[in-house]
Amino acid sequence: MQKLGLIAGGGGLPVEIAQHCERSGRPLFVIRLKGFAGTGLAPYAGAEVGLAEIGKCMKALKRAGCRSICLAGNVARPDFTSLVPDLRGLMLLPKVIASARKGDDALLRLLVGEFEKEGFAVEGAHDVMEDLSLPAGVLGRHAPGEDDLADARHALRVARAIGQLDIGQASVVAHGLVLAVEAQEGTDALLARVADLPAHLKGKPGAGLGVLAKAPKPIQETRVDLPTIGLATVQGVARAGLKGIAGEAGRLLVLDREATIALADELGVFILGVEPDPS
Repeated sequence: MQKLGLIAGGGGLPVEIAQHCERSGRPLFVIRLKGFAGTGLAPYAGAEVGLAEIGKCMKALKRAGCRSICLAGNVARPDFTSLVPDLRGLMLLPKVIASARKGDDALLRLLVGEFEKEGFAVEGAHDVMEDLSLPAGVLGRHAPGEDDLADARHALRVARAIGQLDIGQASVVAHGLVLAVEAQEGTDALLARVADLPAHLKGKPGAGLGVLAKAPKPIQETRVDLPTIGLATVQGVARAGLKGIAGEAGRLLVLDREATIALADELGVFILGVEPDPS
């Protein structure tokens, strides 16, 4: 197996990938992004690199013998004036700023392209761990009813629509009414907003109504930044009085799968994978 260079931001996804490589015997080298990568990655061989230290990152990966890379984890959009680039980062910075003005996906495509120019193969997290992806159908004990399915379909349409504009990846719909859409705040904050809505617009904990849907942006580079759900998502959905979660099969990552399903079963939350829109 080719040695994997894991460029790690925050959250649980990079740790899951590192643990998977350890279990499967795949050689691994971790680039821990300063200010983002968690302490769970400390035991793995690697290097700590700043966001704008592009040259340092690539040199470290090459010295370690990595031929493939995977970008995973949460990275908040930085204040570009505060970055401390190395020479390669300084040369790239004007393109980075120009791409960032076009949206997060343009920025990610630029970065992926730079690594490919250096000869690295770019793997998505779902390529490294095939069982990360949401399968088609119901995951867990609870299944949606007909009204829930209608809300799920509408919420996915809304999520794709805001994704087309590079706004976010998630929306919440209850009884056909759009309760919220995601922007830069992230899914946890989105669900917290929904929890504060008037009770007649949604359900309540233990008697859920409405669906959170997450979908990749239609313009998205799917090897990076696929939408994810996990324990915090299930907890947020339940606290917000929603009934379930929907996503596109094969295009949504389920973190800490067994524990996430168990918690959804306990809290009465359904998790549904639907076939991606062919259009």
